[in-house]
Amino acid sequence: MLNKKFWYLLLVLTIFAFLLVACNSESSDEPEDEDPDTEQEEESNEDEEEESEQEGPVAGGEIVGAMDTAPAGVFNPIFYQEAYEANILDFTHEGLVSQNDSLEFIPSLAHDWEINEDQTEITLYLEEDVTWHDGEDFTADDVVFTYTTIASPGYVEAGGIRTEYVTPLEGYEEFNAGETEEFAGVTAEDDHTVTFHFAEPNVNPLYYVGFPIIPEHVFADVAIEDMPTHEATLDPGKVIGTGPFAFTDMVEREEYVLTRHDDYWQGQPYLEKITWQIVDQSVITSLLETGDIDFVADPSGVPAADYEMVEGYDNVELIEQPDFGYQIMGFKLNYRTEEDVEAGTIDPDNWVENPDVADQQVRQAIAYAIDRQGLVDGLLYGRGSVINAPIAQQFWAYTEDVPQYEHSTDEAEALLDDAGYVDTDGDGFRENPDGEEWVLELAYPTGNQIRERSAPVIQENLEAVGIKVNLRQPKEMSAYVEDVMENDVDNGVDLYLIGWSLGSGDPDPSGLWNITAAYNMSRWNNPDSDELIFKALEAPDAFEQEFRKQTYQEWQELFATDLPAVLLYAQNKIYGFNERLNGIDPLPYSMINDPHLWWVDDAE
Repeated sequence: MLNKKFWYLLLVLTIFAFLLVACNSESSDEPEDEDPDTEQEEESNEDEEEESEQEGPVAGGEIVGAMDTAPAGVFNPIFYQEAYEANILDFTHEGLVSQNDSLEFIPSLAHDWEINEDQTEITLYLEEDVTWHDGEDFTADDVVFTYTTIASPGYVEAGGIRTEYVTPLEGYEEFNAGETEEFAGVTAEDDHTVTFHFAEPNVNPLYYVGFPIIPEHVFADVAIEDMPTHEATLDPGKVIGTGPFAFTDMVEREEYVLTRHDDYWQGQPYLEKITWQIVDQSVITSLLETGDIDFVADPSGVPAADYEMVEGYDNVELIEQPDFGYQIMGFKLNYRTEEDVEAGTIDPDNWVENPDVADQQVRQAIAYAIDRQGLVDGLLYGRGSVINAPIAQQFWAYTEDVPQYEHSTDEAEALLDDAGYVDTDGDGFRENPDGEEWVLELAYPTGNQIRERSAPVIQENLEAVGIKVNLRQPKEMSAYVEDVMENDVDNGVDLYLIGWSLGSGDPDPSGLWNITAAYNMSRWNNPDSDELIFKALEAPDAFEQEFRKQTYQEWQELFATDLPAVLLYAQNKIYGFNERLNGIDPLPYSMINDPHLWWVDDAE
């Protein structure tokens, strides 16, 4: 069995403030007998004063956002898996800390904190006037309950994938193995003070304390295996958070309604309601123009092909910034056994190698064969970039000093020939070294039109160098993710398309690429990779950023050489919103920031 180390993931949420401006358009003390000219002048002055008063935020009004794919339906921070569900949770749940536009950690549900000298403990002081959407008080016990649940036996088997937040904490292994009934990693000092205890000095403790909190009073009597299907995970009105908006209604796969939390701890939000509508990507921009929707944000945003057209709309404002993530074509290097899939376990000792993409030269040949710059130019209209390393470009750890794989059919063909993949029967497609038919199965999801259009382009690129590719029937995202993550030998996917929105708390790539990470869909089993990932977080050397930077550079070079996935491109994020919507202040990784401060100037 694989030795357990620290696996980490990155995640972020928002902090909030409140301001309310009331406008009074009536005057009760105006004299009855006025000179007409004087009366007209005073009325004009009153109109100007009223207009001036209304230039600031006003309460009231509703807005509509658009998503091109429906959420899978899991609205619980410790169990959700995809960005469409996050579009709901970003409004409803919060963590103890958040981040600003410089990616610095800032207070949220915790207003202050202290870290001990050797960075093995962090004590946080919680806001004392926070209530859950159902009116119950938020306390340190909710924090302890959230992290204890993630650390508990049965969490992974129930579908949980957030263990990277608890594995560095003291006592995790013993508690998870059932050897003790108490989790020592997080303790409540009093109702509004909580301490996180790390097993070893931790380079970035603020990242680990930022996970969204769930309510103990709602889930305390729910067995872990029942949480993913519990009404408080699935049903509007039952999903309870501390955020500025509550999830109150839905027409499944059509619209999802968020209603303001009047007792929100940072003050009542201006907007009364935010509705997400599920809209085909092809008509999103026209609905922006007509005002039927007010904004489009993550994960797809405004299609790059429509940028110039939308830029010409008088009523729409655009924000363009580099994506905090990337799109990949992954290689399914290993399959889980059917028994492990049914048991919900990820055990590399039981994995079955996929011979069709096992040869590193074959993977490198495929990387050369794909015209990635052509995808950026043709499908993104230049609004994106080819990247070669799987760390967000905005991080200090990102490097381009790795193998580049610029498009070259000659390089691809030479590598395939050298690996023994040649066309032996003259049909134009290569056979494997044993002379058997070699067909690669490429899977991809629906929803994102650029990704859908990428699939046949990639098929054409690979067939140009003699690789036969079968495009599988695309699936809706939630079914697709489940299929690829649980894929076993009998399902036989070789290549898969997916996009990752990366966490902003730290460049640590372990949440996606360490061997036992649930999101390691390739089932990449490279001990050298895990050794470097762990090394980059190991004290005391890891307290020096230059040491971490050099270690991550070595890891990125290893990734680009062994190649568990081809990094296709980083698409620029293009957010669009109606000019009547105010208060938009995007972060480097999201448009959803301080939504309690959003307001519309035509509120009634």
